[in-house]
Order: sequence, then structure tokens, then C-alpha cells
Amino acid sequence: MSKELTYSRKNFYDAADEAAIKTVYDYCEGYMSYMDNSKTERETVTETIALAEKHGYKPYNFGMTVKPGDKYYYNNRSRNLYLFRIGSEDINNGMRIVASHIDSPRLDLKQVPIYEDGGFCFAKTHYYGGVRKYQWVAMPLALHGVVAKKDGSSVTIRVGDEDGEPVFYINDLLPHLAREQSARPLGTAIPAESLNIVLGSRPLANTDEGEKIKKNVLAILNEKYDITEEDFLSADLFVVPAGKARDVGFDRSLISAYGHDDNVCAYPSLTALFESDASEHTLMVVLADKEEIGSEGNTGMQCELFTDLMGAIAAELGGNIYAVKANSKCLSADVNACFDPNFPEVFESRNTAKINCGITMSKYTGSGGKGGTNDAPAEYIAWIRRIFEENGVLWQTAELGKTDVGGGGTVAKFVAKHNIETVDLGVPVISMHAPYEVVSKADVYSAHKAFLAFNMA
Repeated sequence: MSKELTYSRKNFYDAADEAAIKTVYDYCEGYMSYMDNSKTERETVTETIALAEKHGYKPYNFGMTVKPGDKYYYNNRSRNLYLFRIGSEDINNGMRIVASHIDSPRLDLKQVPIYEDGGFCFAKTHYYGGVRKYQWVAMPLALHGVVAKKDGSSVTIRVGDEDGEPVFYINDLLPHLAREQSARPLGTAIPAESLNIVLGSRPLANTDEGEKIKKNVLAILNEKYDITEEDFLSADLFVVPAGKARDVGFDRSLISAYGHDDNVCAYPSLTALFESDASEHTLMVVLADKEEIGSEGNTGMQCELFTDLMGAIAAELGGNIYAVKANSKCLSADVNACFDPNFPEVFESRNTAKINCGITMSKYTGSGGKGGTNDAPAEYIAWIRRIFEENGVLWQTAELGKTDVGGGGTVAKFVAKHNIETVDLGVPVISMHAPYEVVSKADVYSAHKAFLAFNMA
């Protein structure tokens, strides 16, 4: 009777046999490969389109005719992607939507970034999202992105992740001279304007002109990419950690990588979609941009493109967009903080995600008194509980830290404002927003199972 009356979370490894563990580990090999090719929004969109086309998805343009069984993707400016499969049931019954984001905290190059000082050539950066600036110094970095030229062509730059390629670097003080720096609060010890990446130190040969080191770097860039300093005015260039996703621990049960937040939810949403061809529902996966800075702009979740697509699909199938929205269900697929025993003071133990205990549901996010959140209704939570139990999904609930300590936002409130039932569901993460984050392989696979159950229910 005590088991029936009480609630306790379950750990995957308490009941898993070797076959189940192998299934989890094998699944995560695909995820780690996806991560290695998806360090920016543009790269994630490109990688996802390649996967989608292998599963029969085709480009969609507004005005196209759609019918049950059709599979489409809509590429929004190469930084935001919508994938949808038309189901057999009446579209007025609503859609099943899984929405995650594909942007991660990083350093962006400024528009006029390159300068020479003190025997070095540097590039100025502007941090993007909630970074802890001290974590980005004195470590190998890579440069990824696109330079758009005036003639309409563009150049892709990706340097620092492959063997034999140079990396980039942000200088830090040696401890012998850092007494004053070490006395500052952690958040201000590294000023934003000192996050300048080293591009080189060798001067251009056979010239008496000034800024020889800068000009040597520009000469290399011109030779390799056919770009000039002016072309940086129209570039999306991002500084990200160099290196690939790696197993963590002797048991290889964890994964360290840049950008788990939120590709660790994006990838399972895709694999679940690709396995849901038998679903009668119309399914949509959203890979949104700009979540880390408030879901702004025409590639973020606040853009009306989301409901424009829903409206176009509804109209093609003879539905009413208001009925479609009212009857749709959404999972805002975003990560939560995983309990870290090194910092127990910031967590409330009864309502904190634990490692290896499955995907995490957050009824509400926000901060303090639930400010800035979507608070999902009990009836929707109960429906999800039922389908997870019926499909053997390992899951738990959590808040993001203690009430007056933690807080954060997701895309949930931007979906819910359209009268769509929404709740947050995501993988718990250790060291969230750090250059390298850590997740559990068991929790990653539980996300796949959760999204698949949602699609099929």
C-alpha cells in the first residue's frame, strides 16, 4: 500500500538490463554525431534538413497543396526550421507540436572586430545569451559562421574543430598578477570588453606600413576565403568551444558537449517525428532561434510565422485555424537544471531533477512568484502522466532551483499565448550554459521515448 500511496522518482539503471543500456548508448551515438555538426543555428538547420530529407521530407512554400501523409520542412532564413507531417484525422482536432530551440550561449564577433594591439591581432566579441564570462577564457575556441558579400554570395567559415586546424584563444591573467582580479566578484572579474580572441601575432612581410599583424591576418583571410575587412560588416560569425562531444566517466554514462541546451531536446524531437509515420495526428517540430535572448526577431518563437504556418495548413485541409489552435497540444522541449551535489545549496531537493531519472517536466518556469511563465493546467499534466505510464516513459518533475534563487524562461509562454495547451519538458543538464555541459545518456533517450509517446497518443 505504501508504494501505491507515495511518489518516488525512478533511476533508469535500477531496472535496466544490458540490452536496454545498449539501446540507450547506441541511440546517443547518433546524438553525439548530430552535436558535432550542429554548433550554430545555421549548422543545425543544415544538418537537420539532411536528416529530414532521408526520411522523405521536402521543402514547403506557402500556397502549396498538402494532404494526409505529406512531409514538409520550412526553412526560415537558415536559422529556424519547421518540420510537419500531415495526419489522417480532421485538422480541427488540432496538431501535436514539439518546440525546442537551437541557439546556445556563445560569443559573437562584432561588426568591426579586427584590431592590432601589443604584438597581437585580436577580434572583438559581444557575448550572446546568459554566459558566465570567466568560463570562456584560457580555453581552445573555434570560429563558425557565414560571411555575406555584397555580390550576393556567401562564405562559410568553420575553423578549430578538426585535427590539424588552428584554434582561437582569449587571454587571462596569470595568478601571480591577478590579486586584484581575484578579489572582484565572480561576475565582474572578466569584463565583457576583454573577451577578445587572438587571431595571430606574425607581421606581414616586406612592408613598412602600420598594423602589420592585422594586415597579415587579413591577407590570410582574403587568400583563403576571398573576403576583406569590410565584409565583416555583413557576417554572422560565432566563437564556440573547440572540440567534439565526448563520453564522460569510466562507465561512459554521460556526455559532455557544447550546446546541449537545447539540441539535447531538438534531436530527440526529430528522431521521434521520424518514427511517428503511423500517427493519425498532424505533427509539427519547431527548431527555434533566439530563445537565449527572449525569442525575439523573425527567427524566434515570437515571430508570427508559427501561426502563419498553422493557418496555411488548416486552410489547405479545410479547417478553422481557431479550432486548430484551441485543440492543439504542445511540448515546449527545453532543458532544466540537474541536481549537482557540489552546489546543493541552490536546489530544493524535493523538486529538483536528478541524473539518470528521465526527462523532466516543469509545470511552470519563470522566477520568484512565477513571473514570466506559462503555468500548465493540472488536466494537461494528468493527460501526459497517463500516456507516459502507458508507454513506459521514464520521467520526473522539477523546478529551476529554489524559489528565490533560480529562474529562467522557455518558449512555452509564446506558444501558450496562441491558446495552445503547453508544458515544458526537457533533459536535465549539469553546468547549464557553460562552454561544455553534461547530460545523462539515459535521460537523452527518455526524451526520445517521451516525444514519441506524445506524437502517437
